[in-house]
Amino acid sequence: MTSELQRAVEIMDRLRSPGGCPWDAQQTHESLTRYLLEEAYEVLEAIETNDLTLLREELGDLLLQVLFHARIAQELPPGQAFGIEDVAGDLTEKLIRRHPHVFADTNVRDVEEQVELWERLKVAEKGRTSATDGVPLAQPALALAAKLVDRARHAHLEPHPGPTDDIGERLLAVVADAVERGVDPEAALRRTARAYRDAMIADEGAAPR
Repeated sequence: MTSELQRAVEIMDRLRSPGGCPWDAQQTHESLTRYLLEEAYEVLEAIETNDLTLLREELGDLLLQVLFHARIAQELPPGQAFGIEDVAGDLTEKLIRRHPHVFADTNVRDVEEQVELWERLKVAEKGRTSATDGVPLAQPALALAAKLVDRARHAHLEPHPGPTDDIGERLLAVVADAVERGVDPEAALRRTARAYRDAMIADEGAAPR
């Protein structure tokens, strides 16, 4: 662990310890969820605007959330507790397991085959019985639909949901078309929404006063 990263861990420990920050000490996994989402979206904003200074800052804020949750988990009863070292250890082991073409003798022809290998290894590790396992339903609807459509595609499934509503079915069809073309529908719509916002601002400036 680098000295600055170690220092960040130590600062978080102090904030959560007696004599530290009362607000930090009161936080729970549940109370921090909105901050985790906010920081993730702020990272996305920095990436989309190509603001590298902001990206550096927002990645730090996102790292704070990781350190915060790991520190809270460290305070759980024995048998449940884990800390940032456990999180990092699990991550490094996963990266090595999921990249046998780098760390072992497995060969892959291209990126698509690599992605398929990753998914197969993930299914085997987690003992999944359904293509929908591990898809978080709490994610934004467009991203959720894209993930489910992609899972169905890789599993060679052609589900036909019962009638819901016309708009929802049309949106799902657009998402399916985007996934088939290799387009991220969430990113595509965000780009278009940004352009729409810019056009709104331009219209406001051109409107007679």
